[in-house]
Amino acid sequence: MKAMILAAGLGTRLQPLTNDRPKALVTVAGRTLLEIVLCRLRFFGVREVIVNTHHYAEMIVEYLKANHNFGMRIEVSRERELLETGGGLKKAAHFLSENLQEPFILHNVDVISTIDLGRMVRFHAEQNALATLAVQDRESSRSLLFDEQGRLCGRRARSAAKEEDKAELVRAAFGVQALGFCGIHVLSPQIFTKMNEEGAFSIIDAYLLLAAQGEKIVAFRADEYYWRDLGRPENVVQAERDVESGEILLF
Repeated sequence: MKAMILAAGLGTRLQPLTNDRPKALVTVAGRTLLEIVLCRLRFFGVREVIVNTHHYAEMIVEYLKANHNFGMRIEVSRERELLETGGGLKKAAHFLSENLQEPFILHNVDVISTIDLGRMVRFHAEQNALATLAVQDRESSRSLLFDEQGRLCGRRARSAAKEEDKAELVRAAFGVQALGFCGIHVLSPQIFTKMNEEGAFSIIDAYLLLAAQGEKIVAFRADEYYWRDLGRPENVVQAERDVESGEILLF
């Protein structure tokens, strides 16, 4: 199985930790975020990975080389200009669509979790979905909306300043529920034939457009699992405490 790690972002929310390194090389309990994700993917049977880079790209290349690619086949997708999540994914299509029958995992480098990726892949196959998104029932400033069948139907943004929610439905739906996205996806390679966007674009925007067209993009409920966004220094500190307390074990 293959995977892609999204690691090209500037990591501005993580400053000052990213003043001299990419966010992928920020550490939690002595392990880089990139190593943590790679080791989790390897545990679940992933042997081939592509990592997109931009900010301090050469540091990531040298880091992987120094660690012998952690025993995996790893390709680096360099982005001269940031392509965002959707554009970065589309640039890696050559690597991820070599086997059109096998789904692949898309994983943000700056999240840590105990989500069972094997179970998520099986769920994706059972649902015969184009995309499966790990989500939790938790507070989020930007939530995705799913209908009673667990299919994507919109999104909701919360404005703290105005203390109001702005919901966007892309198709008619019943029993709509707002869920927080975990930055972990399972995708069928056929998605590359359905994304018409070019250049830099958001994968969430692409999902919403595809959902409006009737494509099956579904929720994988991950409420029972530990998950933390590591996009801010205080979150990294909390994750280190969680490792020390045994709340989460690193592979």
